[in-house]
Amino acid sequence: MSKATLQRRPLVKKILDGADGDLLVIAGLGSSNWDITNAGDRPLNMPLWGAMGGTVPMGLGLALAQPTKRVLVITGDADLMMTLSALATVAAQQPDNLAICVLDNEKFGETGNQASHTSPRNNGPINSGAGADLAMIARGCGIADTGTVTEQADVAQLVNDLRTKKGPVFRLVKVMVEKLEFVMPPQDGAHLKDRFRQALLGQA
Repeated sequence: MSKATLQRRPLVKKILDGADGDLLVIAGLGSSNWDITNAGDRPLNMPLWGAMGGTVPMGLGLALAQPTKRVLVITGDADLMMTLSALATVAAQQPDNLAICVLDNEKFGETGNQASHTSPRNNGPINSGAGADLAMIARGCGIADTGTVTEQADVAQLVNDLRTKKGPVFRLVKVMVEKLEFVMPPQDGAHLKDRFRQALLGQA
């Protein structure tokens, strides 16, 4: 069992507090979407609807295309497991403006809170995790600046690292399993894309 004591919503609010036009945020489908929207919907938030596994590849592409902007990926453990190979590409490209924050509750939150791959192995065939350590995987892929956060005392440093530290930065944050209300961003993908593009590049 995870001994995480961090609550995801207050944590994400602290991470995004004071976000301005130089911070581009990509969020994974499901809980991460609700988290960034709860912190305050903004045009430079890009919540992914249904594109599971797309957060790190999209964040990497955006960081390379917009090297003067800070790009922050906020996603979950299950989303990242879909495209672990993207971490090796991040390491190969070394974008110094990219930070990745993985909120790990060790569950498949959108399908019934089954144990995810990061849950400790319990030697049972059903609802058993594999004990995967995503921070160790990121380091093994070649991302030198990795770390795991589990305590409130480390949150201030986490926020500073994600918002300002030269990247690529990877932080795995162990969060509590909570039942939280949905705080929905707009559900029109074309609208989200257009408003993000316009906020970043101006009117076409």
